Amino acid sequence: MALHHEHIDVHGTRCVRLRGEDGASALVALHGAHLLSWIPADGCERLFLSERARYDAGAAIRGGVPVIFPQFAARGPLAKHGFARTLPWRLAGAGHRATFELTHSAATASWPHAFAARLHISLADASLEVTLDIHNEGADAFAFTAALHTYLAVGSLAAVSLHGLEGCSYEDSADGGAIRAQPDGALRFDGEVDRIYAAPSRPVELFDGARHLAISQHGFPDTVVWNPGERLAATIGDLAPGDHTRFVCVEAALARAPLVLAPAACWSGTQRLG
Repeated sequence: MALHHEHIDVHGTRCVRLRGEDGASALVALHGAHLLSWIPADGCERLFLSERARYDAGAAIRGGVPVIFPQFAARGPLAKHGFARTLPWRLAGAGHRATFELTHSAATASWPHAFAARLHISLADASLEVTLDIHNEGADAFAFTAALHTYLAVGSLAAVSLHGLEGCSYEDSADGGAIRAQPDGALRFDGEVDRIYAAPSRPVELFDGARHLAISQHGFPDTVVWNPGERLAATIGDLAPGDHTRFVCVEAALARAPLVLAPAACWSGTQRLG
């Protein structure tokens, strides 16, 4: 299905509006190739975007789908979550899918490697597919981590449950990195949750009252689940009071261990919603 696209300005930020022939739409800021909105053909927004989000140069936008590269969190020498989410990307093509590109430049000199990052977005009537490709364009191998930091909108956090993680081991980032196993039964949210699950064997399913969303991934070996809880959320300036009850992050990630990419090689990871 071909995508129609138009360039628009949102909050003073250059964006690309994508529309499918069936009525589904997405909004992508060139700042970070940041997916700000995904509305399937049923007309219901599926992504959370904070009303206090900042769109300034060098800032990360709170909500949507930030692109994390080349460093996940503070697991390395760079600024938290790397630079991809705070730099301008370009629209490299829009046909059956839209492609956004970021390449090495003076702005990425803190990470001295030649690379090309490409983000591909595909829409169907009830699904969204986001693929991140990393190409090594230099003469030496490099190591990186990455993620699609997806904020999923929910009606009420108290009614949310995640299924499909049962039996998986996880690193509990909210408890000093302790390694634990997910017990049987759905994951529910009571207080801060910040976990890196190792290689879930099946898609994750989010239930939010009567609504259901299937979440699958390929290429990414880890799944991160995050909600700050009330106490931590109160310290996050670009979240409004009560915002933590309006989203759950389910992230396709390459986080626990860096991947080493040989010269001229390419890595690809995909997250599919719907």
